[in-house]
Amino acid sequence: MRHIYTSIDIGSDTIKVMVCEYLRGKNNLLATSVVDSRGIKKGLITDYEQAKICIKQAFIEAEKMLGFKLKKTVAIIPSYYANFTVINGSIDVLGKVEGTDIVNLLQEAMKGSLEEKREMVTIIPIDFQADDVVTKNPLGLSCKQLKTRAVLVTTPKNNIYSVVGLISEIGIEVVDISLGCIGDINTYKNDKTKEIITAVINIGHEKTEVSLYNKDIIVKHSILNIGSKNVDNDISYMYKLASTTSKKLKETFALPHKSLASLSEERKVKNKLGEEITINQYEISEIVQSRIEEILILANKELNALTPRKPEQIFVTGGITNMINFNQICREKLGKCAIIGNVSLIGARNNKYSSVYGNIIYFIDKLKLKGKNYSMITEEEMEILSTPKKESNNSMLGKVFGYFFDEEED
Repeated sequence: MRHIYTSIDIGSDTIKVMVCEYLRGKNNLLATSVVDSRGIKKGLITDYEQAKICIKQAFIEAEKMLGFKLKKTVAIIPSYYANFTVINGSIDVLGKVEGTDIVNLLQEAMKGSLEEKREMVTIIPIDFQADDVVTKNPLGLSCKQLKTRAVLVTTPKNNIYSVVGLISEIGIEVVDISLGCIGDINTYKNDKTKEIITAVINIGHEKTEVSLYNKDIIVKHSILNIGSKNVDNDISYMYKLASTTSKKLKETFALPHKSLASLSEERKVKNKLGEEITINQYEISEIVQSRIEEILILANKELNALTPRKPEQIFVTGGITNMINFNQICREKLGKCAIIGNVSLIGARNNKYSSVYGNIIYFIDKLKLKGKNYSMITEEEMEILSTPKKESNNSMLGKVFGYFFDEEED
């Protein structure tokens, strides 16, 4: 079996689809597609039909690279009003711990913890206790009683139904769901983060997500209504430029810190009136730096509100952090513990992929925990185009959460 996994991140600026093959303990990129978003604002779907067209196009672009049709995906859902609740559970075990025991244990732990009008996104185990042995993965251990501490992640139902329903309408089955902040930490986690308090600041197009983790497990999360679009808007306002021109200047000409900019380097562009104007790199970098500083200062204040303990490491990510020497302004505003995230996947070394890639990693880790052999693409599906899916009596969420709890697919 070839272990191939797909993930989608529906952003307000772009929609990203990634397909990876997990081989010999390593992810290998097979395809990525990035499509401009329409009908999506601050990560929420505002125009269902426009968003559906864009999402379908993102899958089509990925399929062109692959040469076969995608049928299943992991989907990132909006993290607005997400809750992270510590739960505990215990079950009796006969002999060695199997994947079904872990699933039953997590089911037992979440009983009575799901609030009305909310739905489960995922359960993240903190640790397990097999009799007297505490471990991260109890598979294969012999014990009479298995216990767990875990974090139950929930969101309002609409966050889930809107995304899952839309993707399902274009013929793609959502086999699992997650949050962008869960993906981020899985992209950047390392041996050090497993033992410390860590934060991730993800500067998106219209919003900035601030997330706090204890030993790689999400504990708190907040959203600021400011992002890289505000940088584009500042450039547009100052020079009377179209938003597309402003965005291009930000990405290809401006620098995040004016101390790095040239006083003599210039670029000629046309403004909204059709007039050719000259833009100085130092001046535009001053504008960009001012807004980036504001975003980082606000994010740091939010971190201070989330915890009295300063994180030992702060990862800063999002597409804007790909700007040259972005780390300088981060260190100035956040301290020496701040570093720019680094997506290490060959072929997708861009921080705009941190959430979509990280959730493939997270999905694979869940499979390992269950001892489950699973792929979103079978060998037969690699060779033939998919046929129309049969109607099913199962509910939409029954399919999504059924995957986590059932053992039907091997």
